[in-house]
Amino acid sequence: MSATLAQLRALTRQAGGRAAALPADGALRARTSLITPDSVTALRNLLRVRAPSTATPAAARDRALPGAEIAPGLRLITARLPFGGLPEQIDGAFDRRPDFDPCRVLFFDTETTGLAGGAGTRAFMIGAAHWDGTDIVVRQLVIATLAAEPAMLAEFARWLTQGTVLASYNGKSYDAPLLRTRYRLARQANPLAGLEHVDLLYPSRRRYRGRFENCRLVTIERRVLGIVREDDLPGSEAPAAWLAYLRGGSAAKLRRVGEHNHQDVLSLARLLLHLAGWEATDCLVASN
Repeated sequence: MSATLAQLRALTRQAGGRAAALPADGALRARTSLITPDSVTALRNLLRVRAPSTATPAAARDRALPGAEIAPGLRLITARLPFGGLPEQIDGAFDRRPDFDPCRVLFFDTETTGLAGGAGTRAFMIGAAHWDGTDIVVRQLVIATLAAEPAMLAEFARWLTQGTVLASYNGKSYDAPLLRTRYRLARQANPLAGLEHVDLLYPSRRRYRGRFENCRLVTIERRVLGIVREDDLPGSEAPAAWLAYLRGGSAAKLRRVGEHNHQDVLSLARLLLHLAGWEATDCLVASN
C-alpha cells in the first residue's frame, strides 16, 4: 500500500468515515491508468461543443438611439416640419375657454414605465411640440439610464414659461400628475403648476362619444383626422421596450416608441385645430 493511500485512510477514520470504502492500491492504479491523453482530448472537445455560446446576438448589439446626448444618459431628438397656416387666435369655445394664441401652446405626451401611475411609475420619454411660424417643432427627451431622470425633468422645465398653454390627451388625469410626482421626488419645482391646460380628451368625448367605438387617440386619429399609423408600436409595449434597453437589449423597439410619441404630439396639434374649427393643411409626419 502506498504511503499516500495509507494517510488518506487514516484521515478518513479520524473523520468518522469507513476506510473500507476506499479502493485498494492496485484498483486505484488500474482506474487511474484508464485516463490517457487521447481521452482527455476527447473530453475537452465534448465540453467545447456543448458549452453555451457567449457570442452577443446581432440584435443585442443594436444600441443606437437618435438625437444628441445633452447630459449623461439624456438624449434630445428634434425635428422641424412644415405645417401650413395658423389662425391668429384659437377659438377656445370647444373647451369652454377664451380664445388663445396658438404660439403659446405646448403639446406634450409622456411614455412611462407603467399605466397605473403612482410613485413607482416614471416617465422615460417626454415628447413636446410647438408652432414656430409655419413650422411645427417636435422635441423629445429620452433617458438611457435611471440616473438621467433629474436632468430630463430640468430640461423639460426650461421649455415652459408662465404664459405656456399645455395641450395633451388625458394629460390632466395621467401625464401631469405623474410628472408632478417625479418633480417632487427629484426635489425640483413643478413647472406645470398653475399653467393653463387644454386636455383634448374631454372635448373629443363630448363631440364623438357614441359615434365611434371609443375615444382613444388612435381612434380619433383614424376616424376624424384620417391618420392611419403603419407599423406602430402599441403604447402598452413601451415599458417593456425601455426596460429591455436598460438591461442591455436592442434599441430597435425603443426607437419605435420614439416614433409613436412623435406621432402623438403631431396628432394633438392637428386635433386642436380641428376641434377649434380650423383645418390645417397636411403636415409631414416623420422623425429625424
